[in-house]
Amino acid sequence: MLYAVVDIETTGGHASANGITEVAINIHDGNEIVESYTTLINPKQPIPVYITALTGIDDNMLLDAPTFDDVALQIYQLLNDKIFVAHNVNFDYSFLKHHLAAAGYDLQCKKLCTVRLSRKLIPGKSSYSLGKLCTALQIPIQNRHRAVGDADATSILFNLLLEYDQEGIIAEMLKKTSKEQVLPPHLDKASILRLPHQPGVYYFKDSKGKIIYVGKAKDLKKRVTSHFTGNTPNRQRQDFLRTIHHVDHVICGTELMALILEANEIKRLWPENNRAMKRYEHKYDLYVFEDQNGYLRLAIDKHKKNNNAFQSFNSLLEGYNFLNQLVDKYQLCAKLCYLQKTATKCYAHENGQCFGACSGIETVSVYNKKLNTALADIQKQQPSFALVDEGRKDNEFSCLVVENGKFYGMGYFTDKNYLADGLAPIKNDLSIYQSNSYILNLILNYAEQHPHKLYKL
Repeated sequence: MLYAVVDIETTGGHASANGITEVAINIHDGNEIVESYTTLINPKQPIPVYITALTGIDDNMLLDAPTFDDVALQIYQLLNDKIFVAHNVNFDYSFLKHHLAAAGYDLQCKKLCTVRLSRKLIPGKSSYSLGKLCTALQIPIQNRHRAVGDADATSILFNLLLEYDQEGIIAEMLKKTSKEQVLPPHLDKASILRLPHQPGVYYFKDSKGKIIYVGKAKDLKKRVTSHFTGNTPNRQRQDFLRTIHHVDHVICGTELMALILEANEIKRLWPENNRAMKRYEHKYDLYVFEDQNGYLRLAIDKHKKNNNAFQSFNSLLEGYNFLNQLVDKYQLCAKLCYLQKTATKCYAHENGQCFGACSGIETVSVYNKKLNTALADIQKQQPSFALVDEGRKDNEFSCLVVENGKFYGMGYFTDKNYLADGLAPIKNDLSIYQSNSYILNLILNYAEQHPHKLYKL
């Protein structure tokens, strides 16, 4: 069995937009280094100042160096059929796989991460960065942050790890069934093993325990593991994987409940990596207010947090269509509903639909009575129901409640007849969550697809 102990220097942190400036490969037979290869590489792009400060490699050093295409075949032949070993292996592997693919070579190697191996075989160290680990283990490093120096130090470290491995941990990590080689360097495999095959919400945390991502799953173990498959070279994914140190989870009865909990947790925690869900918000609301003359007025306006909206819409057109229907059905004033903003007479008045509220002909009490009737009718049309579904374990049931067109909350019960006396007795036993049109649409779609789970209140 041959290992390729690898270190590279690059122009930046992700392969999709950065080049390789130096490669060092030590072929290791399990006892010693049997072949070494190193080369500078012209990345055909400028070296950032901070990279030069870190590595000492500048543009002038690389003027006469080969391009990656010039050395791709040689690098591929050295790595092919070897076990790829590196400190934080997914970084080096993602770069070389990406650039080899661009040159026409498909790199497929088993991988070993010396960060993960060190955590298992040499536990209790304050840091597992290559520099601090080598200091703690008295491993000499020549030319730190250069590919040759770091590859040589990693090779010595790998020798120690081979000696320490008396229980076959390396062989276990190399099995196809083991997920060790795809996991982020700082994430303990035990935290993956304890994940259940059940719906729920999971939380990725950084080294300080801060939540950096919240996700939902139909199957927690499968979904969490799927984050670590593949070698996508973009910066976002590479930075994300490097920051994951822990994973926690909450089991839910159904995937729908997991979706709702995820949406609420993202709004509560605002994790930095949940960009899509954080941006979600219904954009427009229907507001009701009284003007200085005492007339109740309806208006569609942009969503304002903490304002008491009567109804919400995803677009301005959707809101105006709804308001036009109210004006027609209940003979309201288009001008008082801000559907007509010119100084001319209300078009609804011209059509015989408005009775002059805009010009003071229709009295406040008469007009407001009509508008309140419209609002009451809308309120009556809002659904109230419970969804009764599977629980988190046998002999448990889940309950998800919508009241007057808004999501109220959800919870778990063991008594099959817990809704026999209606909603009131169980409301205190439900966890209350934020409602918005995204969550309500999820629930309504689910209720339509599973009418046998619906309990009308």
